[in-house]
Amino acid sequence: MKGRPETIHETAEIVTARGGRGIAVQVDHTIPAEVAALFERVGALDLLVNDIWGGDDLVAWGKKLWEANLEDGLTLIDRAIKTHIITSHFGLPKMRPGGLVVEITDGDGYYYRGHFFYDLVKTTVIRMAFALSQELKDRGITALAVTPGFLRSEWMLDHLGVTEANWRDAAATVREFIASETPLFVGRCVAALAADPRVAAKNGRVFASWDLADEYQVLDADGTRPHFARWLREHMPEVAAGWKKLDDTFYGYWGKTPYGLPG
Repeated sequence: MKGRPETIHETAEIVTARGGRGIAVQVDHTIPAEVAALFERVGALDLLVNDIWGGDDLVAWGKKLWEANLEDGLTLIDRAIKTHIITSHFGLPKMRPGGLVVEITDGDGYYYRGHFFYDLVKTTVIRMAFALSQELKDRGITALAVTPGFLRSEWMLDHLGVTEANWRDAAATVREFIASETPLFVGRCVAALAADPRVAAKNGRVFASWDLADEYQVLDADGTRPHFARWLREHMPEVAAGWKKLDDTFYGYWGKTPYGLPG
């Protein structure tokens, strides 16, 4: 993410420290040639996670489409939709049968997410997962979408003026932050999906981290199992009151009242 102090090398070191083999590769996913070169280096793969975003500085919350900066909106489409398309274009031919494709989104419902361009990109990647599920099923590859809850990312911690050590202090001003989750939580959910021999039954649908965590008994870094939707129902019923189920055959969408959160 632009302007962040973290580096890809630090991320690779974290992966290695936890038992994997972290390899840092700098790639601009808006440039097809760079993405093609990445997958030539990677070779065959079993799991592809599309979590490319880079839009926090482009979303003007509270502004309608005709009030928003058009250039920023179109740039957001480039960063959060075209990048997923480019990555899948070059990555999918490398995938083995039995593999899994995960599109990371915000929200598991077909509801307005508070801003035209944000809503467009977050719902579009869910539809991408459905489209890929149809195109990949003959190859034995599953495609689905996953949303985290209120993500306690480094950006969000900075935005709320707290750290991972004292993050609960932010709940004094943002109540629902008490039900937030670390990026590790949704990552563990994706790992559980990849290890599930029956994951194909979830093909083409969208799932929330809190539901996957209950199903697969996943815990967050601190040993808790946050459930953002349940917390809202119990503590902010005015938000949850209008939730209603839409046709769940429509590739897993669920209707909810507007409640936009950074993804």
